[in-house]
Amino acid sequence: MAFKPVTGMLRRTIVLDLSVAMGLGVAGGYGWWYGYHVPAVRHRDSYYEKIENERAQALSK
Repeated sequence: MAFKPVTGMLRRTIVLDLSVAMGLGVAGGYGWWYGYHVPAVRHRDSYYEKIENERAQALSK
């Protein structure tokens, strides 16, 4: 009873592991960027825009 050779199995496993890690990393990065960072920056920018508009109105009166 002969067994099949195991050649190339380690390489396939490493390629699969790296591919999955890169895919999940990129997906997580996009999720963080567009799910948290961009909305937080918009919220911050709108706050400072509101403050600047109030200041400009106060100075123009």
